[in-house]
Amino acid sequence: MPKEQGQKMIAQNKKARHDFAIEDTFEAGLVLQGTEVKSLRQGRASLVDGFVDIDRGEAWLHGVHIPEYSQGTWTNHSARRKRKLLLHRMEIDKIERRVSEKGLTVVPLALYFKDGRAKIEIGLAKGKKSWDKRNAIAERTADREKEQAVGRFLKGMRD
Repeated sequence: MPKEQGQKMIAQNKKARHDFAIEDTFEAGLVLQGTEVKSLRQGRASLVDGFVDIDRGEAWLHGVHIPEYSQGTWTNHSARRKRKLLLHRMEIDKIERRVSEKGLTVVPLALYFKDGRAKIEIGLAKGKKSWDKRNAIAERTADREKEQAVGRFLKGMRD
């Protein structure tokens, strides 16, 4: 059987990018059971309530919902169990240090298969206030309007 190539997106946490200011991102592997992998291959997962916790030098993913595999039997997994993340020691130490000193949180941003292996993108995030969200939306709108105006100018269209 040929080895899988490329990247296949399973789930994204768009709400995290809206509610948090992402300062740094990391790619981590996941320790999964067989039925979890089969369920992910069907494209079923939810990252909405997920967060990462560092406990005794290990990174754990909590609250991510991977539904039970429909053809699974008594070997099926628990849908919201905590899962171990595979990160380098230096990355775990860096995350732990920044979370403790700056009061950041670690949220899952995306879940995908990369060359046949399940990976998760996690981000060091700082919570946004409601006015931060409004400013971000206003900046995006202004940038979009600016680019449209430049495009119209280059095409010779005047307002």
